[in-house]
Amino acid sequence: METNKVWFVTGASKGLGFELVKKLLSEGYRVAATSRTVELLVASFGKASGNFLPLDMNITDNDNVKASVAKTVEHFGNIDVIVNNAGYGQIGTLEELTDEEARANFDVNVFGSLNVIRNAMPYLREQQSGNIFNISSIGGYAGNFPGWGIYCSTKFAVAGFTEALAEEARPFGIHATVVYPGYFRTDFLTQESAKTPAHTIEAYESARNSEQAHLNEINGNQPNDPVKAAEALIALSKEQNPPVHFLLGIETNEFLNNKFKTMTKDAENWKSLTESTAL
Repeated sequence: METNKVWFVTGASKGLGFELVKKLLSEGYRVAATSRTVELLVASFGKASGNFLPLDMNITDNDNVKASVAKTVEHFGNIDVIVNNAGYGQIGTLEELTDEEARANFDVNVFGSLNVIRNAMPYLREQQSGNIFNISSIGGYAGNFPGWGIYCSTKFAVAGFTEALAEEARPFGIHATVVYPGYFRTDFLTQESAKTPAHTIEAYESARNSEQAHLNEINGNQPNDPVKAAEALIALSKEQNPPVHFLLGIETNEFLNNKFKTMTKDAENWKSLTESTAL
């Protein structure tokens, strides 16, 4: 039965991860939820039980991730659906952000998810089944947001390795999907969740405008419901052939179409130079 499946959800103490865990438990699924603040998970969903396992996990520590996945299998007997949701938004232009700030965003958003995949795959391969949902962003296919270049590049990376994973995992009956959420009404854009650069450069007016628009105008007015996003992910997990790419939320198709138009226009305008390399 579908509700016998064991879900492993990272970044579960708030936002989409929180709503997904809440919805899964209400429908009788078994859930392992991870967070660096496990106390929030216990306060929200209770202590470990037959249906729930809260885990204190540092996603950037491969050994810690490996132990958390093993604890999940030990507790429930198996693991079926992986949701790589943990991540954060790093605001700042490429010039403003330090090497440490940029690498930290990649450590969590990219290498953290790879840690989970690396350690979950042996179990999924052995049972010849499973789903892996890697949460990207609309910024994972359209990066034309000034001041969001590093964050967008981490989400582009998520899309890229998910495409490869889908091919690598398919022979074992495992499905991999990259999910591109649009603007959802969560705390992602709050001052507590989105990080701003330690040092700013006054000349970058467009980046500051974008930053303020996201933090002060878009935040709290996002058009999508995270509860419905959770329902969509659960629905996808029941499909025999889920998509490799999944747009999540209204307005996401508009971003995709605009990107296609821009790329198509550039390709057409520069076709002669593109093909000038022929022998």
